Amino acid sequence: MRHRVIAVAAVVAAGLLGVAGAPARAEAARDDGPDRAALRCAGKTVDSAAKIRYRTETVIAAPLRTVWRIQTDVERWPVWQTAVLSSKRLDRGPLRPGSSFRWTTPVPETPLSPATTLIVTSTVRQLENQRCLRWNGPAIGAGLSIDEGDHVWTFTEVDGRVLVRTEETWRGGQVEQDVAYSTTALRAGLETWLTELKTLAEQECERARR
Repeated sequence: MRHRVIAVAAVVAAGLLGVAGAPARAEAARDDGPDRAALRCAGKTVDSAAKIRYRTETVIAAPLRTVWRIQTDVERWPVWQTAVLSSKRLDRGPLRPGSSFRWTTPVPETPLSPATTLIVTSTVRQLENQRCLRWNGPAIGAGLSIDEGDHVWTFTEVDGRVLVRTEETWRGGQVEQDVAYSTTALRAGLETWLTELKTLAEQECERARR
């Protein structure tokens, strides 16, 4: 059964952030020169050696401060991210390098595993206020895991709107057994995350105008 665990891991990863399609424009990171293609925060990128990697972006019609606040208030993720059950800061104060948070997501029952919960522990490694974020950490569930996820976000004001770019890599024996399938799962999750971030930020902006 071990050779089929990757299917479960990919299902879990997709459930981690949702599997719905999104209007955000996507671009897979180039295979040639991964560091050159990678997003950076304080000079640091995602894991350049990782086999599983995806990058995408969207433009949000809302103030930068609004988009940044929503994204960095990690304990409120369950309010607007449909696939996040809980999220808890493991330290206090503003989110900063060294901050950690633990969040959970449901894993539906599949032919290969019972329903369970994936536990993700993320630690912020780099942060530049209203410019970028980078965090990493493992995601662990019953009988499956992503040994290390590495995630970078950048935020850029463009003509009164915000260009949000995100890139993530996964590393681990289970997910690497089927790189294409895992990358598809990662893609689905990131697209949905951006869609939900865009939706909430623009709704807040619209309410503020009324």
